[in-house]
Amino acid sequence: MRALNLTLSFADSTVLRDVSLDFSERTVTTLLGPTGSGKTTFLRTLNRMNDKVFGYRHQGDVLLGGQSIFSRGDLMEFRRRVGMLFQRPNPFPMSIVDNVVAGVRAHKMVPRKHLKGVAEARLVEVGLWDAVKDRLGDSPFRLSGGQQQLLCLARALAVNPEVLLLDEPTSSLDPATTEKIEDLIRSLTGRLTVIMVTHDLAQAARIGDRTALFFDGRLVEEGPTEQLFFSPQQPETARYVSGLFGDRRPLGGRER
Repeated sequence: MRALNLTLSFADSTVLRDVSLDFSERTVTTLLGPTGSGKTTFLRTLNRMNDKVFGYRHQGDVLLGGQSIFSRGDLMEFRRRVGMLFQRPNPFPMSIVDNVVAGVRAHKMVPRKHLKGVAEARLVEVGLWDAVKDRLGDSPFRLSGGQQQLLCLARALAVNPEVLLLDEPTSSLDPATTEKIEDLIRSLTGRLTVIMVTHDLAQAARIGDRTALFFDGRLVEEGPTEQLFFSPQQPETARYVSGLFGDRRPLGGRER
């Protein structure tokens, strides 16, 4: 996936200016920056989540497999290829098992008789199977917040995306579930590309192969995570990672 000279606006307000950014296949890229820096708007654009927002306009392009994501085509198929996990869990109002295979069923990816097997495989992958195997027909809203987020991750993975977008997926979770999701993210890099917004510097350092810093609607710096933290090329980056500005969480550990 590749952004080319991307400028994003809502009505008369420009929120992101002339961003070009390459995302290497099968890597984790973390997006950092203060609230209002444009990183979440950028992430949502990569999935075309802003298309129906009043006043939204874009200039420039985003390419997936060499093709513009804004060209006319099957939006449902595009969102199968580019999945998204949000800050708050958003299970569908259907059973646990039906949540996992909702996309698989919609895309007719496997015969009906294989749906339960797909659900089991993905629930095992995210570490949720043992907790739900005896209540697959239950409402997902009876699960804890952390379990709901794992369920949503299983649902996203079930359709075999090429790219997975994560918008602060662990910000409301306990440390144990956060660690579980981070381990899962790292395990996914052998088969898909992950792009994640986070305010947690320590999290970016733990899981990011590359990191990009946004500030005031601009892409300030992007590069290997270790380089960005310990040998930043821009003064804004040096100030941000050292804690001199921004609403980020500390590099030394998780926020409790």
